[in-house]
Amino acid sequence: MNPFATGIFMDKLASKKLCADDDCVYTISLVRAEEDYNAPDCRFINIKKGQLIYVYSKLVKEKESGEFWAGSVYGEEYEDHMGTVGYFPRSLVSEQHVYQEANKTVPTTDIDFFCE
Repeated sequence: MNPFATGIFMDKLASKKLCADDDCVYTISLVRAEEDYNAPDCRFINIKKGQLIYVYSKLVKEKESGEFWAGSVYGEEYEDHMGTVGYFPRSLVSEQHVYQEANKTVPTTDIDFFCE
């Protein structure tokens, strides 16, 4: 992490996540947005209907919380958003292709919910 970076640690959305590997760097699946979604804060990403998104982790739902996945948008037409990883509601996407099973349960950390 950049020692000069400033940001804020936001509330955790979950204490565990499912990933394809222990570091949650491998792509789990490719999904298509079925609806637009406007991010309520910096932990989330904006998505547009029809957009493709690479999924890297799936938060383990807790109590009354929503079911959120973490990913980044895909495609040249979204170049300004590519590489930005954030959360989005699972209910707004449909899986198009599964690359690997998300069978590793990994604890979330504060950095998973850090906003610059």
